Amino acid sequence: MQLLQDRIRKDGIVKAGNVLKVDNFLNHQVDIDLLNEMGKEFYRLFGDLPINKILTIEASGIAIASITAQYFHVPVVFAKKAQSINLDGESYTAKIESFTHKRVYDVIVSKKYLSPEDHILIIDDFLANGKALEGLIGIINAAGATVEGIGIAIEKGFQNGGAEIRARGLRLESLAIVDKMDCETGEITFRT
Repeated sequence: MQLLQDRIRKDGIVKAGNVLKVDNFLNHQVDIDLLNEMGKEFYRLFGDLPINKILTIEASGIAIASITAQYFHVPVVFAKKAQSINLDGESYTAKIESFTHKRVYDVIVSKKYLSPEDHILIIDDFLANGKALEGLIGIINAAGATVEGIGIAIEKGFQNGGAEIRARGLRLESLAIVDKMDCETGEITFRT
């Protein structure tokens, strides 16, 4: 998606350790007009599938998933990173290692919100090593639901997550795939 690539080039900051900082428009401060265009694009890519729920993970995926859901007219379910007193009843859990935060989270989805009848589109902001996606896919499988597709805003194509997910036969569409980042020059190269 050229609009997203242009915005990453303009406002993204490459940091040491293969970190791409896009917090001024995607995952701290949010550009709603840009997210709206991203939601339209995810609908163009996946709108022919029988999706009845969108699943994401707390917190950065929620904005993108919510904007996308308005085009599908379906609810968003998000995996919580912490147990709270609001979570009652049985739940699905998975351990997810965050590339950005360098820690492992137990993510939780109430069994009330996923069932074998559900056809799920996973939406998230970043794909690096694929651990978050693996956890969400595990939760969907535990619920007996179907993964219809996976939509990612920014994929780091030079890391193995995307290749591993695609090798499993899952439909994965990324709006921008970064093939190379140089933290010294700030240069970002996208896959065409």
